[in-house]
Amino acid sequence: MKLDYSKMNGLVPAIVQDSKTRKVLMLGFMNEEAFAKTIELGKVTFFSRTKNRLWTKGEESGNFLNVVSIKEDCDHDTLLIQADPAGPVCHEGWDTCFNEVNDFGDFEFLHYLQDFIDKRFQEMPEKSYTTSLFKSGVNRMAQKVGEEAVETVIEATNGTNDRFIYEASDLVYHLIVLLTSKGYRLEDLGRELKKRHKG
Repeated sequence: MKLDYSKMNGLVPAIVQDSKTRKVLMLGFMNEEAFAKTIELGKVTFFSRTKNRLWTKGEESGNFLNVVSIKEDCDHDTLLIQADPAGPVCHEGWDTCFNEVNDFGDFEFLHYLQDFIDKRFQEMPEKSYTTSLFKSGVNRMAQKVGEEAVETVIEATNGTNDRFIYEASDLVYHLIVLLTSKGYRLEDLGRELKKRHKG
């Protein structure tokens, strides 16, 4: 990675984003030494303009930003760092420096759930319901999707709204499990639906 530090007197802006929620956590600045330290430690390290020294985020609070990935922009003068925060990021105690709650939006949670189920499929931990579904085989998983679909229809036509949402959620969960077992993800459904969409 060849960064251009010349435009801001030896510094480049570094945008830090939560690797899971995709929320922007903060903006800081790095010089070459701070960038090298970030790579070495695996923890986001800035050049503090007020302290005039390197500063590893969390060095006092313990709320480190553990690096997941680093990308440079097209001009090689800005960084996008995806990280896992070990606690609140802001010195005010907020989740982010923009006073946002660092959590999944309701829709974004589906992406997290897909990743979680993928991990279950890879690791197959004991005493996990998801593991038991994978071990039951594709026929049983497909049957569960069918059962949940019927229950969703029943609640939609003759039940309550709360039960309808509950059963529809069961249906989506079991569908993700079945997709995963077949080597697919929710994104594959999105791709197919996007192809069909006429606007």
